[in-house]
Amino acid sequence: NGERKNETVEPLTNYFMFRLQKDYNQGKTIIGGMLTATNRSISQSDPWLNYLHKGAYTGGFDLLHSWKDRTYEISLKTVFSYVTGSKEAILNTQLSPVHYYQRSDATHFSVDPNRTSLFGYGGTLEFSKSGKGHFRYSGGFTWRSPGLELNDMGYLRSADTSMQWTWVGYNVWKPFSIFRSLDINFNQWSGWGFDGVNRFNGGNINGELVFKNYWSFYFNVNPKSKGISVAKLRGGPSMTYPGGLNLYSGISTDSRKSLVFQVNASSYRGVSSLEKSHSLSASISYRPISSLNISCSPSYSVNNQILQYVTTSQFQGDPRYLFGTMEQKTARITFRMDYSITPDLSIQFYGQPFISAGKYKQFKQIVNPNTHDFKNQYRQFTTSQIRFNGESNTYYIDENGDNITDYSFSNPNFNFFQFRSNLVLRWEYRPGSTLYAVWSQGRTGYDTLGDFAFGDNFSDLFQVKPHNVFLIKCTYRLNI
Repeated sequence: NGERKNETVEPLTNYFMFRLQKDYNQGKTIIGGMLTATNRSISQSDPWLNYLHKGAYTGGFDLLHSWKDRTYEISLKTVFSYVTGSKEAILNTQLSPVHYYQRSDATHFSVDPNRTSLFGYGGTLEFSKSGKGHFRYSGGFTWRSPGLELNDMGYLRSADTSMQWTWVGYNVWKPFSIFRSLDINFNQWSGWGFDGVNRFNGGNINGELVFKNYWSFYFNVNPKSKGISVAKLRGGPSMTYPGGLNLYSGISTDSRKSLVFQVNASSYRGVSSLEKSHSLSASISYRPISSLNISCSPSYSVNNQILQYVTTSQFQGDPRYLFGTMEQKTARITFRMDYSITPDLSIQFYGQPFISAGKYKQFKQIVNPNTHDFKNQYRQFTTSQIRFNGESNTYYIDENGDNITDYSFSNPNFNFFQFRSNLVLRWEYRPGSTLYAVWSQGRTGYDTLGDFAFGDNFSDLFQVKPHNVFLIKCTYRLNI
């Protein structure tokens, strides 16, 4: 209406990182430390920015010591975090998927809406043997407290966890029989929450066999025991999930050749058939001249879940955790090209069309999330309890059968298609100083049909309006 105003969409922000490292005794002992700080200027006139942390600080100490010609190593890494902000910002942090402080069965923390700061800590202690002899091994323990928060300047997927692991590997380097080399590995791990509850246990056996013609075969056998998920109900109570068995294998031709083929396959089947997935991928790499390499890597996967989260609704003051049976199909093709025109000038291309479709049916409500009889964890809605309206694309639930809608949710079916590409020209115009010119293009589209049709979805993908970004980066090295 002819009026103008200024509005802050991103606050003035400082990012600071400091890393210090010193080695002793010819590098056998290395001691280091790191500090980061993020500070945002959020004024009272910008209340819509109060969901952001005003300050976020992290630090850590690391120690690495080796002996016997670096055959044995012990390392210790520690980290702490401290975030500050408005009550809204710290509440959002507590409720985020990294922390889930709102879990109703949590005994060692709870949501505090009046907090204006949050503190956390973590670390990793590891011992390993990495040389001399056919056997190598390592073991360690890592921990992250419930309040650890690194996502202002780093990345943390989940807090409130600790984990122990052990690895033993056996290598044969001298050719024998039909083999050129052999590599077998054994892994074992267990995890707990900070309340001391065991959440998962697992292990695997994997290896690689290299034949005398330089072809190779690799495999992985990964049995997974039943465990406890604190994220499956998206902030609700923890939920027991069944174990299963995952198998993976692949074969590759001689990587020294100008034309290289690789094929991989994997399969997972959960107990009680609550989860099944299969995937197949391949890779073709061609090097017509030493300075040019072209590769194409297609893959296809099918994922079937009887218990896939849909949404959380409310009924008579109580939460309803709604799940459905989902079949998801995904296809992608990755293209890469690397061409070194001269030792100082090169061009690279990366492109990937990605298509995924998921269809839901047999909607159900979680009624007993921690039973070990997994088919009694849920109650499936009857045809009289659930109704779908195609015009609004919405499911309506009449849970108590009184012909009145108790709650509803949108159709969760999805079609997601995306294209990502990068074209990079790199020129090292003087030693250590480089100029980059980049063209990046992205296309992203959505639909709610849920049907997988590669040809139609691929055509729809390239009907989406592209988002193009052009970048120039120049670095200059000072020889001081």
